[in-house]
Amino acid sequence: MSTRVIVWGEFLQEKSQPEVAAIYPDGMHETIAAALRREPDFTVDTACLGQPEHGMSRERLAATDVLVWWGHRAHAEIPDEIVDRLQGRVLEGMGLIVLHSGHYSKIFTRLMGTSCSLKWRVSGDRERLWNTAPKHPITAGIGDHFDLPAEEMYGEPFDVPAPDEVIFISWFSGGEVFRSGATWQRGRGRVFYFRPGHETHPTYHDANVQRVIANAIRWAGPDATRRPRRSRPAFHG
Repeated sequence: MSTRVIVWGEFLQEKSQPEVAAIYPDGMHETIAAALRREPDFTVDTACLGQPEHGMSRERLAATDVLVWWGHRAHAEIPDEIVDRLQGRVLEGMGLIVLHSGHYSKIFTRLMGTSCSLKWRVSGDRERLWNTAPKHPITAGIGDHFDLPAEEMYGEPFDVPAPDEVIFISWFSGGEVFRSGATWQRGRGRVFYFRPGHETHPTYHDANVQRVIANAIRWAGPDATRRPRRSRPAFHG
């Protein structure tokens, strides 16, 4: 049975910044979706901010197994009513893959119960992602590490509850480190945060990044036998 996927993106900076449009002429969401459409077990659609209900009607979400989310500038434009829908679907078992600056999205901060803040620096740092869970389904086909030649830096501390699993740890050429791949379960739904993806770098054209996202979708897909789990108390350090 095919896994039904929606890739959601703001689709704002691709239309307003020529340097972003040059890398993602059809939008980051469409670049991610194009790679996922090569997977025979996925049915992939896209949604963006400018659509009615921001592309997340009740009917559409009810027919979605995994939602992939990229957001940056318009977090506040998502109404709480839609965030309630998203949270409800995750608790019911819909998977959620949150990418890069989506750590500040309303749905991710709601599910985490923390600020989800971090250190950051707009730069062209080299990023090395170390695979800390080589037997995990999300890292299937990934070696002990892979490099991105230029990325925005994210650094610790990352104000999230202790992850169930840390899948990747990034090292940047500026010296910082970051938990760049982490999992949680909320209700019956699985959540994966994956750090890379600044809009001015061609990160979503990278084969390793595409492979991780595809693996994460398979891992996060709904499972009727999965027992619901309550959130742990958050620690603010």
